[in-house]
Formats: sequence, structure tokens, C-alpha cells
Amino acid sequence: MLPREVRTAIAAYLRDADRLIPGQLAGCYLVGSTALGAYRPGRSDIDLIAVLASGPLTGARLLRRLRALHLAQAPRVLAGAVRTRRVHATCNVAFVPVGQMTRPVTEIEPLASHNGHEFFAGAAFDVNPVMWRVLADRGIALRGPATGSWQLDPELDRLTSWNRANLAGYWQAQLNRIRAGRSPLWPQAVEWNVLGPLRLHATIATGQVLSKDEAGAYGQQLFAASSAIIGTARALLAGEPVPADPPREDWRQLTAEVMDRVITEAKTLATD
Repeated sequence: MLPREVRTAIAAYLRDADRLIPGQLAGCYLVGSTALGAYRPGRSDIDLIAVLASGPLTGARLLRRLRALHLAQAPRVLAGAVRTRRVHATCNVAFVPVGQMTRPVTEIEPLASHNGHEFFAGAAFDVNPVMWRVLADRGIALRGPATGSWQLDPELDRLTSWNRANLAGYWQAQLNRIRAGRSPLWPQAVEWNVLGPLRLHATIATGQVLSKDEAGAYGQQLFAASSAIIGTARALLAGEPVPADPPREDWRQLTAEVMDRVITEAKTLATD
């Protein structure tokens, strides 16, 4: 069974969807950490793929309603943040037209998406080979048919190249920013920048999509010299006490070191 706060958030989101885009939500699927069994109450977000059917709402009118749907969850999210002092259980959603669900994932043209406080018209980062692999293998249907009914094409032959490009682009830029900084690294930055690249490395090496904590365990075995900072990232992810070693003043350097190792080694792994 899904965690209670996930069930509550999803029920509220679907009610708002039925009010704002009545009859046009043909499917809704859980992906991300929740689908991987790694949701952390009070800490995680909720990632969804929403399939939209044709209907009276189109074009700019539909986008306005999707923006309103995004904003409708703000009171619930803010109330939760006041209780826990951390934003969590935010529904991050990618909207895909029903007629495009059978396309190869890199050819899909999403209608829109929202992530955190941001709304994107005509774009959705989660429409990519990694998330489509999760959707096909472990996606949880909240509305609509089982994921197998959509004849999804995650383009598994592009899984390695997509992850490599993400490491060389976004994560290399993140590494450069960390190297350029001088102040102690924030805890969330350690968690994000240590575990994120490890997830991609694991997918390149094994073809599997791991949760952040699973990627941390994988990284501690593979990159023993960086085990301490990876352990710190896993503790931060879990909301557990942070080990005294390494000290916080070393977090920035150690985070940069493990990121560099992961990005560099990923280049040597087998190609598609």
C-alpha cells in the first residue's frame, strides 16, 4: 500500500484534475521514487505521468487549466511544509497527449509539465528514456489501463547515451559550480550531487534504474575511497543523524571528488 501522505496528495490532485480538466485525464501513473518503493514520508516528492485525451479544452485554454491544476496543490503543500519544516509530497507531473504514448519516448511532444513551483509549457524533463523505463517496468496505474496497454517505447538502445549526455551536461556543470565555491556545502547539495550521478552510472553499467539510496549502496561498493561522503549523502537522504566523519568543512571537496570519479569512469563503460 502507498504511504498515507501519497494517497492523500494523489486523491486531492485527481479531484482538482476532474474539476479543472473534466473528462480529459485518460491515465495517471506513479513513477520516480514512489514507484521504486523508495518514498520517504515528510521528505520525498511524488512524480506522475498524466495522459490527456482530446476534449473541449485545447491550446491556450488547456494550458491555463493545467497551470491552475499546478497551483491548486499549493495550500496542501505549504501546510505540510509548515508542519514538517520541509516541502514534500509535491506532485510533479508531465502531461502527454494520449495519441503520443506509443511513440518512441524521445519523439514524444509533451503538452506541459510542472516541477516544484515551476510550470513548463511544451516541455517535460521526465519524458525521457530513464523515466519511461520506470514507467514501463514499475509504473503504478492510478487511473487508466495498466502501463503495458500503452505499448510504451522507452528506447532502451538510447538508455546509455542519454545517461552519458546527462552526466556530461548537467552533472559536469554542477561539478564545476561546486569546485568554484568556497563556503561549506549545504546538506541538500551533498545529497543531490553525490547520489544523482551514481544513479546514472548504475544505469549505464547495469541497465537498471535504482533509487537514490540503492545508488548510494552501489557507489559505496564501487568507489570505496569515497564511501564516507556517500554514507553522509545516504544519511541526509534518510533524515538520519549525519556521521561525524567526514567533517562538514570537507563536504565540498569530497563531493567534487566523487562526482569527478563517477563522471570520468562512466565514459569508459560499454557504449550502446
